[in-house]
Amino acid sequence: MMYGALEAGGTKMVCAIGDEYGHIFDRIRIPTGTPQDTMPLIIEYFSQYELESLGIACFGPIDLHKGSTTYGYILNTPKLAWRNYNILGTISEALGIPCGFDTDVNGSLLGEVTFGCARGLTDVIYLTIGTGIGGGVMTGGRLLHGMLHPELGHIIVNPRADDNYAGNCPYHGRCLEGMAAGPAIEKRWGQKAEMLTDNNTVWKLEAYYIAQALCTYIMTLSPQKIILGGGVMHQNQLIDMIREEVASMVGGYIDTREFRNIKTYICTASLNDDQGILGAIKLAIDCKL
Repeated sequence: MMYGALEAGGTKMVCAIGDEYGHIFDRIRIPTGTPQDTMPLIIEYFSQYELESLGIACFGPIDLHKGSTTYGYILNTPKLAWRNYNILGTISEALGIPCGFDTDVNGSLLGEVTFGCARGLTDVIYLTIGTGIGGGVMTGGRLLHGMLHPELGHIIVNPRADDNYAGNCPYHGRCLEGMAAGPAIEKRWGQKAEMLTDNNTVWKLEAYYIAQALCTYIMTLSPQKIILGGGVMHQNQLIDMIREEVASMVGGYIDTREFRNIKTYICTASLNDDQGILGAIKLAIDCKL
């Protein structure tokens, strides 16, 4: 069967066609402009195909409550042109097919659980660290939504004793995103992350904040696996630093089979940056069930 997938991001919209086995047959990337500029191109692309359904993994915050009058809307996003925009309704009405809908990070998590390194697991966290920081949570085999959806990037972290940086988040200052996302790295050090690869001081501090957040997630959500994605995690030296910091912060308190093998417990995304698209395929499949 043929399914459509939309990974709707703040800078680009990735549209793809795939099947239930995780094979991607075609894809395009469309810059995220205004809805008036962007949505006709998305609809034109998917209209070429006879699709069973379509999955949308979308930047947020979004309304995921089906009984709500704004179900399927992008809510109070910093991207002002998309604020209070009915992305799900616009696409489903134009294409006339069932559409699944969830956050972009839940989409990436779903991709890893369905086709990647978390297959067979029921309790998993996916954290993306890039321009922003966001997280998806699966607990008991179901994606966690709650009153809205998890905002794992906006938990408050304690500054390291030698760090006086005020933080880059306009809402919280020293939350995880404010201290460790790509823009925070650039503002703190005066260079983009990719120019700082050989500076271990940068990455030890980065690992400290990410590890602090992971410890909070471990103690509160008890995941079977934590997957780290996003552009910052392309710094290959960072993952081992994070694992080392997490082990130190946990201090021997957690002693499980999963945690003892920390290299598989805390890992990087396994699907060559296709986890979001593959998760959107799974959203499309599930909305038909």
